[in-house]
Amino acid sequence: MQQIESISLLGNRLTGSIPKQIGSLSTLRIFTVEFNNLSGTLPPELGNLAGIENLHFTSNYFTGELPPEFARLTSLKDFRISDNQFTGKIPNFIQNWTNLEKLLIQASGLMGPIPSNINALAKLTDLRISDLNGTDPTKFPQLTSRKLKTLILRSCNIVDKLPDYLGKMTSLTTLDLSFNNLSGEIPLSFMNLMETTNYIYLTGNLLSGIICPQILESGKNVDLSYNNFTPESTCPQQRVNLFASYPGSNEPGVFSCLGRSECQKTRYHLYINCGGDKVVLNKTIYEEDTDQEAASKLVVHVDGDWALSSTGHFNDKQSVDRFTLMTNAEVSIKDSELYKSARLSAISLTYYAFCMGNGNYTVNLHFAEIRFTDDKTYSSLGRRVFDIYIQGKLVQKDFNIVDEAGGVGKAIIKNFSAAVTKGTLEIRLYWAGKGTTDIPVKGVYGPLISAISVNPNFIPPSKNWSLVVGVLVLVGAAFALLLIFGIVWWKRFLGQKNTLEQDLKGLGLQTGSFSLRQIKAATNNFDLANKIGEGGFGPVYKGQLTDGKAIAVKQLSAKSKQGNREFVNEIGMISAVQHPHLVKLYGCCIEGNQLLLIYEYMENNSLA
Repeated sequence: MQQIESISLLGNRLTGSIPKQIGSLSTLRIFTVEFNNLSGTLPPELGNLAGIENLHFTSNYFTGELPPEFARLTSLKDFRISDNQFTGKIPNFIQNWTNLEKLLIQASGLMGPIPSNINALAKLTDLRISDLNGTDPTKFPQLTSRKLKTLILRSCNIVDKLPDYLGKMTSLTTLDLSFNNLSGEIPLSFMNLMETTNYIYLTGNLLSGIICPQILESGKNVDLSYNNFTPESTCPQQRVNLFASYPGSNEPGVFSCLGRSECQKTRYHLYINCGGDKVVLNKTIYEEDTDQEAASKLVVHVDGDWALSSTGHFNDKQSVDRFTLMTNAEVSIKDSELYKSARLSAISLTYYAFCMGNGNYTVNLHFAEIRFTDDKTYSSLGRRVFDIYIQGKLVQKDFNIVDEAGGVGKAIIKNFSAAVTKGTLEIRLYWAGKGTTDIPVKGVYGPLISAISVNPNFIPPSKNWSLVVGVLVLVGAAFALLLIFGIVWWKRFLGQKNTLEQDLKGLGLQTGSFSLRQIKAATNNFDLANKIGEGGFGPVYKGQLTDGKAIAVKQLSAKSKQGNREFVNEIGMISAVQHPHLVKLYGCCIEGNQLLLIYEYMENNSLA
């Protein structure tokens, strides 16, 4: 019977559990069942595979603890259990695997801490442990391998300082210690890594102190975002990400190196076509987002009102990393132009809006899976899973675009509420180690987003208040004009009245003064029936005072060419002449716009 040395069932749709009979294949060296739908516990019988070198269980649904029988697998060189649902802690028996070169335990379901005896694995070249369950803190492990090229200890709840010995691992090309609780300063020995290490991620820790100029000027991909460093006056190279790297550094006006200035205006909407050019839909402009280099980069949009911070490169990818994606395939939804492009990230992707008006908003995140296929081919087996944070709060864990949208190439819009209190809005997508990583090719995983639209849950002041203020200004202006006109008119009237009264007093007349109410009562409100004549000065009315005396009232007409001075002169002239055959002037009335002379009434007979 032919001896079996390798079994590879990578990337199929296998279900069920691993048969225990596999453990009887004593000649087996490679056993790979990655990227399937297998479940159940790992059979203890696999511990009988004395010559096994590669065991790959990544991206399945395995449960339970790792069998203690695995302690006998001392020939292991490559062990991978990422993206599963195991329970328990990372077993101490891994110290027996002294020939191990590659160990991948990312989002496996296992809990920390990282065993201290991991230092026995002196042949390691690739160590990746991330997204451990549980809350137990762990110390930074004392690693002894000087052959390490890739070291990832991300989100492992490491509570410690950065060990000095890391700076002596000059074989490192990738160092990822992001999202832990590391504190203190960056050791000076890390300056050695600036020569050899291509990617350094210290994102999301509690690191402090001054950042050495060698790091800022290295030109390497160094991500120091989300820390507590001392503000630095030196502007970093483009590949050094300092977003939120010191207190207040994500506030408006701090990105002077990138041309960022203080807010010129307050915005109440945000529309971004992620990974694509500017798109106009229903008169709404979705701004472009096309920057490519994003392994460790902070990009501030040309308008300066929003920025994106990208952390991570795609491990194991054999081609050049691209962080935007385009497709010509049809997307099953309206506004399909928004889903022709997308932005990608290998670890963490943050969109950060500045200058937002405070208040409650609805954040709409647009997704469509455009990398996988919807058929029976190998490319259809991919699973993309990531977490969504809004304003620093986890709002959706293990988000799977295809599952929620109902298939590949179908759009889904996720709506979340957000409260803006300090003028800023943060949207962050994080890859927590779950989902496939090698389908359809190596390095396909992590967050993907097509577009962002943010709308206020209130009427922005820029709209309703401008209208109200405009109306108030118009009303106020009209009122002011009326008030001014009234004051001027009243002053003119008072001035006119006062002038007439002064002129009359100056004549020394013995005539009486009548009120307009008296004259209206006497003439029955200037009834036409009482009109007895019309002259150049105006109409004349017959009236009767309350004491029964008959009077003739001469009213100055608006059409009359006789002015105030003539009015005064007539009073003076008539009152100065006394004769039995001349009518007697009783007085006058100056009130409102009325100029009235009150005479003695005589019947229409001969005056001779």
